[in-house]
Amino acid sequence: TVKKPLQRFQLMNEICYNKVLDCAGKHQVLIFVHSRKETAKTALYLKQTALDNDHLAKFMRDDSASREILQTEAEAAKTSELRDLLPFGFAIHHAGMSRVDRTLVEDLFADGHIQVLVSTATLAWGVNLPAHSVIIKGTQVYNPVKGAWDELSPQDMMQMMGRAGRPQFDTFGEGIIITGHTELQFYLSLFNVQLPIESQFIGTIPDNLNAEIVLGTVQNLKDAAAWLGYTYLYVRMLRSPQLYGVPLGAVEGDPLLQQHRLDLAHSAALLLDKNNLIRYDRRTGNFQVTDLGRIASHYYITYTTLAAFNNHLKPTMGDIELLRLFSLADEFKFMIVREEEKLELAKLIDRVPVPVKESLDEPTAKINVLLQAYISNLKLEGLALSSDMVYVTQSAGRLMRCLFEICLKRGWAALTDKALNLCKEVNHRMWSSQSPLRQFKGLPTELLTRLEKKDLAWERYYDLKPSELGDLIRMPKYGKALHKFVHQFPRLELAAHVQPLTRSLLRIDLSITPDFAWDDKVHGSVEPFWLLVEDADGEVLLYHQYWLLRKALSEEEHSLSFTVPVGEPLPPQYFVRMVSDRWIGCESILPVSFRQLILPEKYPPPTELLDLQPLPVSALRNKAFEALYKDIGVFNPIQTQVIEIGRQSAISSCTCMACCSVGM
Repeated sequence: TVKKPLQRFQLMNEICYNKVLDCAGKHQVLIFVHSRKETAKTALYLKQTALDNDHLAKFMRDDSASREILQTEAEAAKTSELRDLLPFGFAIHHAGMSRVDRTLVEDLFADGHIQVLVSTATLAWGVNLPAHSVIIKGTQVYNPVKGAWDELSPQDMMQMMGRAGRPQFDTFGEGIIITGHTELQFYLSLFNVQLPIESQFIGTIPDNLNAEIVLGTVQNLKDAAAWLGYTYLYVRMLRSPQLYGVPLGAVEGDPLLQQHRLDLAHSAALLLDKNNLIRYDRRTGNFQVTDLGRIASHYYITYTTLAAFNNHLKPTMGDIELLRLFSLADEFKFMIVREEEKLELAKLIDRVPVPVKESLDEPTAKINVLLQAYISNLKLEGLALSSDMVYVTQSAGRLMRCLFEICLKRGWAALTDKALNLCKEVNHRMWSSQSPLRQFKGLPTELLTRLEKKDLAWERYYDLKPSELGDLIRMPKYGKALHKFVHQFPRLELAAHVQPLTRSLLRIDLSITPDFAWDDKVHGSVEPFWLLVEDADGEVLLYHQYWLLRKALSEEEHSLSFTVPVGEPLPPQYFVRMVSDRWIGCESILPVSFRQLILPEKYPPPTELLDLQPLPVSALRNKAFEALYKDIGVFNPIQTQVIEIGRQSAISSCTCMACCSVGM
């Protein structure tokens, strides 16, 4: 019933210690907490309290061999907290520890040397390590999706409680839950009444239906209704129809709920059609996928988020507007600004590079600031704020890619470039204004800072020798390393040949020559690039293509051919760009000039009519064809010329084939 967080935390520690003390010397105890830091805090508290009360001997086995093993293994442990705890029979376990330390703890606990193990819930799901007694210390965890503290799910609770009792050793196990009085009834009913697990699928039917349509497994309304028949939602609808909105008496007339499934599919299809994710023909019931639908399915974007992006995107947007649009995503609809966070957020706003126009009271400002703080590698103080940052950044990569793909499909050159830059900045946690060499590991921060202070264009670095690079930053010993990294940075040389096909269509033959040293550790097996062709103003994207450079062909010249439209009057030039999909600052630009380009004539002259003797119908030399023209005796001049040209073409073809046969 205690409400204040500190008092509640202290009380839980005291209760936990008393319960552990009851089992000391009798059984092993497994304590579950809900954060990595909490494992060490709880274990150290238990050890220190036992030491203060002179109860430490109860947590250690009597035999000297066990104590010797614990002492020896403690010295080999890499985690500092583990070294302090192991000699006294205590240990911790969480996913942040090294694999060696986790295996060590698991083995020592399984052999009975460790008496008290404090762990996160990952142990319950991933490792079969039971104990006689299990204590769940607290049942509230921070849920960043809801932006608030939430109760543990029934599945997590059952999984952790399932660790209590050792098969072949115990006839029963003991489970202890330390929770608030208000949640007591819920957990009692969970273990005693066995509440049925209800489906939550109905709220996500539109997004899942879109994925099936993109995949091609659902093509019309009947397919969608059949697909719903394979879901757990359908199973629960049959068991509890009224709970899922099935009309009274519908089950008697339609035992398979076919009509209700059709209604659900129809409603979902209408939502998708309204937001341009599919084309839904209400008359035939057929579905047709759209580019937006493919993007939403590929990046797991909800239809509400995609609708917001689609409605607010404008070709003239800058970085400020793009980041604000990102924060409007439906994934963050439960994000709130707490009173205690405002001071820290106000400090962060002054430190992030892109201005935030919204007030601090608005959740969009918080989301914007947290994303920029993540890219800028800024440290946060509050636990809830750090959890919110993790949640924002987990979705940042796919949401930014979604924005990039929408701009690409719409042909907005400038905004496509900005969105792709933001994608790479989120991925590398650095800004495009910083040195591209920050993308390599192994260079000291001081060296990179000095490079960024130098007013030297990135292209100039390729011309400098190792000694000159070392002198540039006044750190000669790093000259060779800098030279190596500069020449490992992806770089492409471009050349193009333009050929007009018609007055409105050009063919471009592009030659691509890689000019960098390939390293498997740096580049992997492939390097992805985007080929982008822009108009003279750099506003309209005329052509785009995803291109992969493979290691086996990294030293060869590559050729690409593609066509682009051209308008009237003829523009002075187009820009061909090769932009890396991964590397910030990796871009090659080739202006393709049209000043010397000669286009076909606008109105080509008609074919000249030759002075030929009109041919009789018998010239066709085919009775069936001659029967078609039985009403005329001779062909007119145009028909005569066409037949004559066709006959000459046939003779030429036969002559060529005969020559080929003789040559063979």
